[in-house]
Amino acid sequence: MQLAGKVAIVTGAASGFGRGIAERFVLEGARVIAADINGEGVRALSAGFGDKMHPVQVDVSQKADVDAMVRAATEAFGGLDIVVNNAGVTHRNQPLMDVGEAEFDRIYAVNVKSIYLSTIAAVPKLEKRGGGSIINVASTAGVRPRPGLTWYNGSKGAVITLTKSMAAELAPKNIRVNAINPVMGETGMLTQFMGMEDTPENRAKFLATIPLGRLSRPHDIANAALFLAAPDSSFITGVAMEVDGGRCV
Repeated sequence: MQLAGKVAIVTGAASGFGRGIAERFVLEGARVIAADINGEGVRALSAGFGDKMHPVQVDVSQKADVDAMVRAATEAFGGLDIVVNNAGVTHRNQPLMDVGEAEFDRIYAVNVKSIYLSTIAAVPKLEKRGGGSIINVASTAGVRPRPGLTWYNGSKGAVITLTKSMAAELAPKNIRVNAINPVMGETGMLTQFMGMEDTPENRAKFLATIPLGRLSRPHDIANAALFLAAPDSSFITGVAMEVDGGRCV
């Protein structure tokens, strides 16, 4: 019950890392706004947690949606303590010249602009609670980029830089800001990152670059998010924690 009494927003909560984080937070005592563009997905998830989880359909690149998401936290649960900016998209692994402008814009809107929008909406609510924790899910792609994912890599590099700058600026408000850098994970975006069919042979090529020999899993990222949200990390801010099996060593 490390998050007893806390209220959290988790974006991208319908699947993958976001679902793992939302579920873990509830099990640790938090009340959670499960937000996702997949409204049906978060409604199905929330149904299993009763009044501990409230679903919100949101496009994190749209200000009106993000404002409504933050408002839902105060209306449903009376405040806000933790924001996990997890929602993200990528382009398929391919030459950088082949990614269209519309896809580029969508990647930066969902991966980067969303953090701006959630920060503007959430910081006043966190201040009212005397502080809080913002956790941005970045990627090892922002630290050690792979060819074929150039524009996605750049968006995650931006998330890491934003995290550090936000941490420095929001520290006087007792708002901590940290990032998590997962390595490629067992999620719905795996084939896009690989740029090929997920066969044992193709997967082995990527596993060979991870010293611990496996992909990241939702519970790995949920454990890291729990630590960064909980009181045990109260003196940690501005960190981009690599949860990568040694990929970035």
